Amino acid sequence: MARILIVNPNCNGDCSAGISAAVAPFRLPGGPALDVATLAEGPPAIYSWRDWHGVVEPLCRLVEREAADLFVIACASDPGIEAVRAATPRPVLGVFRCAVAAAAARAERFGVIALVNASKARHLAALRAMGLEGRLVTEIALNVTMETLLDPHAAQARLIEAGRALVAQGAQVVILGCTGMAQHRPFIEAAIGVPVIEPCQAAAGQALAVVMADIAPMTLAAD
Repeated sequence: MARILIVNPNCNGDCSAGISAAVAPFRLPGGPALDVATLAEGPPAIYSWRDWHGVVEPLCRLVEREAADLFVIACASDPGIEAVRAATPRPVLGVFRCAVAAAAARAERFGVIALVNASKARHLAALRAMGLEGRLVTEIALNVTMETLLDPHAAQARLIEAGRALVAQGAQVVILGCTGMAQHRPFIEAAIGVPVIEPCQAAAGQALAVVMADIAPMTLAAD
């Protein structure tokens, strides 16, 4: 069976559990395995550029020793994606880039809810790499901890408020800019009235498409 390995680059086991729950609907009978790994060397959350750079080498070592058909970096700052791609011949997806691609496929203008203000520069770097920075309406940071996000109720009102503010400014789709927000997606979407993209789910969908296309039997059309 093909294997997709989703790597949480922080060391928070509760965050990894939330990622696993978010991608559970993508675990198809007879389909590729969707496994979630936690980077033991990672920080509790990726708040700063220092955190971002600090996980690059451990991520490279992990993909070098793990067997998988495709790797997903499950942080909405896509830390070290270029270096990790150079460390393995297998495809490597970043969840933020996947979420942006999903948003751009659904609407012209999107907004992002960030974990902290420092996240915005990393998101903008990814958007520029994709040539899609002009599609961003704006980004709103909650400036809370990962622990607050993982609580079922502590941040939900603020997430909804941020989502509504993005819609008011013209966002037709909202991207959740941290994997710790995964459990809140359906509640935010119901409250703000536009699609809400959860990055790990967006990455799971794209990963399945890549892997299943690679393993599908080749058929030749009759002349």
